Amino acid sequence: MWGPRPCDPAAAAALAGMLPFETTIGLYEQPKPRFMFKMPRVVPDQKSKFDSDELFRRLSRESEVRYTGFRDRPLEERQVRFQNGCREGHTEIAFVATGTNLQLVFNPVINGYAVPDLGRECDFDKEIGKVHLRAHFIMNGVCVRWKGWIDLDRLDGVGCLEFDEDKAQNEDLILRDQIERYNQRLRDFEDKQRVFRSHPQLDRPENDIEALAQQEGYMRAARRNRHQQWHAPR
Repeated sequence: MWGPRPCDPAAAAALAGMLPFETTIGLYEQPKPRFMFKMPRVVPDQKSKFDSDELFRRLSRESEVRYTGFRDRPLEERQVRFQNGCREGHTEIAFVATGTNLQLVFNPVINGYAVPDLGRECDFDKEIGKVHLRAHFIMNGVCVRWKGWIDLDRLDGVGCLEFDEDKAQNEDLILRDQIERYNQRLRDFEDKQRVFRSHPQLDRPENDIEALAQQEGYMRAARRNRHQQWHAPR
């Protein structure tokens, strides 16, 4: 099966670093600890990383791409599956030069028409024999947009990655809010620790043990007194 080169760490990192914008929590996911910092979805300076990272520089240039789904099936069947997948809103492509695989997810085509409010990200009408695609996702902590076209017969075409300014701004706001909430929780935790340390008697666990032992002694004495009163001669 044609895919990423085994010796190309950049291709493996690219596929592992892809993250869709809409993620859901597992139905039976275990509850998280109360004091836990969630891993950010994006890096603090996305534009700088997109411009300086070697992988992004290579993928931002228009280059040949291929459809990689169902490589073990006949060409006619792959053509049908590719078009059906595009109409459902997903497909799998790879950059030929780097062997970088991408799982693209975009707005589906409903009854032959794209949803107006979501934009036309899958266009079969722009050029005869081709489908033009756009897909937004987060790759290695950077909001990007894949743009290109695929030939419906050959199942290859041309595409590239672009920096997604609008999505990057939205994710940056989410990141700042997440960091601020984490810092607030950290300040609250430090305040509680400061209050705890301001009472030396709370720092000695033996005090708690002594208090429990004393309370248990009182309870035993009370039970003994009740027993004596009950069995006392009348």
